[in-house]
Amino acid sequence: MTAESPIIADLLSNCAAAVTASEELLAAARHGVAAKVMKDGKVDGALLNAEQYAAHGFSWMSTYVEGLRQMHKWGTNLTEEGNFGELEQLIVQCAFGEYLTQLTGGIPLSQVEIVRPSDMGVGSKETHAFHTDAVKLLKEKGNTDPVRKRIAELACEGIDTGNFGALGLDETLDMVREQFRRFTDEQVSPNAPQWHDEDVLIPIEILEQMGEMGVFGLTIPEEYGGLGMGKTAMCVVTEELSRGYIGVGSLGTRSEIAAELIRLGGTEEQKQKYLPKIASAEILPTAVFTEPNTGSDLASLRTRAVKEDGTYKVTGNKTWITHASRTDLMTLLIRTNPDEKGYKGLSMLLAEKPRGNEEDPFPAEGMTGGEIKVLGYRGMKEYELAFDEFEVPEGQLLGGEEGQGFKQLMETFESARIQTAARAIGVAQNALELGIRYALDRIQFGKPIAEFPRVYSKIAWMVVETMIARQLTYFAGWEKDEDIRCDIEAGMAKLLAARVAWSNADNALQIHGGNGYAVEYPVSRVLVDARILNIFEGAAEIQAHVIARGLLTRRN
Repeated sequence: MTAESPIIADLLSNCAAAVTASEELLAAARHGVAAKVMKDGKVDGALLNAEQYAAHGFSWMSTYVEGLRQMHKWGTNLTEEGNFGELEQLIVQCAFGEYLTQLTGGIPLSQVEIVRPSDMGVGSKETHAFHTDAVKLLKEKGNTDPVRKRIAELACEGIDTGNFGALGLDETLDMVREQFRRFTDEQVSPNAPQWHDEDVLIPIEILEQMGEMGVFGLTIPEEYGGLGMGKTAMCVVTEELSRGYIGVGSLGTRSEIAAELIRLGGTEEQKQKYLPKIASAEILPTAVFTEPNTGSDLASLRTRAVKEDGTYKVTGNKTWITHASRTDLMTLLIRTNPDEKGYKGLSMLLAEKPRGNEEDPFPAEGMTGGEIKVLGYRGMKEYELAFDEFEVPEGQLLGGEEGQGFKQLMETFESARIQTAARAIGVAQNALELGIRYALDRIQFGKPIAEFPRVYSKIAWMVVETMIARQLTYFAGWEKDEDIRCDIEAGMAKLLAARVAWSNADNALQIHGGNGYAVEYPVSRVLVDARILNIFEGAAEIQAHVIARGLLTRRN
């Protein structure tokens, strides 16, 4: 620590006290929101919809408080390891300074929506009680100009080594991270601009290399041909791949969803047949869930499967299906019981199809499709699909029992959202690194623009909030690995990480100035890639809604 480093004395003890104060403020918000949306001890759907502003604010406040808990835990663990250095201390301090300020001053739900404690039914008494000595100290000195300047200086020094603060990983995960960081730097980042600009599929050679490295079998149990490494490892790998290109980081998502569906809901025969092939990349799967005009309202799903002579005949339409052409297996959510409205009539099929190509993207009989052109998130392509009595043998019904499709899908959402949060962190990290490199290289008025306060402040906050989102995501991954229910924590990680990815991309582009708007600069691609993260796997509004309902019904 340098003599000028503005670190608060007894930092972690003050942070611990501030977490306690934040939890008490959150409890007051929970009480206030519950009074608005609960009736007879249960969440009333109509009231929850009418009070979205308060409910979603509660979700964001809860996410902030959990983020602070994890930053304090991160700092404590690093201290025990002897790795709580100057940069790490400043990151923790700045995180607390800013988030504590926003907890009462206003949390941004979006660029045009700010929610404050009073919107959640929190009175001035509770807000006043929140301002303990520790909170006041961290708010006053936690996120100051000298703090931001020093964080930016240290981050700029670490740009070539990728050191933006110790991650707190064990030795094995550190080795995994380094392996995939090298692969990304050598095989992904140099080629991502071309893949994006030409809007082409990621070369099959890249997928084959990823298969050899174990990406697609990372969380599949060893007895089924996978590595059995768990969700935290998935986060590390996904982050590094997405740092190079979100399309590459997302290739593992389809395999993760399919493998999780089959592992949790499939028959033993289905597990033996598909999991080893998914792990080795012999089979590339795709998720076929969304329909036109349904979005997140899966209960309204209409694609129909009629069983005749041992075969399901599927008719209907799907949309926003990623990597639909070049894949071999569809996890296909359909309605097998038209008389059972809502979720109970849904089933999941493991629908095989021939792999398509650019000349003939959908060679299967009874199935057609068309590409949806998109701003970013390219490399796998998006499609609309139409099924007209597309045939699937009845033995391909996941688990062998109809009516289980929605339940089976819900069991995968924790992993999917953790993985999406990790993708967002990779994009956020990419934006941060691009912003730093440009700020160091760009000379204005006789010095690098990294030395100007409005630039180094952006860099510093990108460093800090990326770490908050990362540690929150690691926590959700750890809970999943420990078989602890983490639907809310996974949702929080996804909610925050998606916002951080967009914020970092926007700020990195701003650092580039006019050049950032030119397609020849990678940051322009990162911006459009980042924008999708607040929409897919549950739009931010839906995610906040789900988190609020979950928190209000969770027993303390």
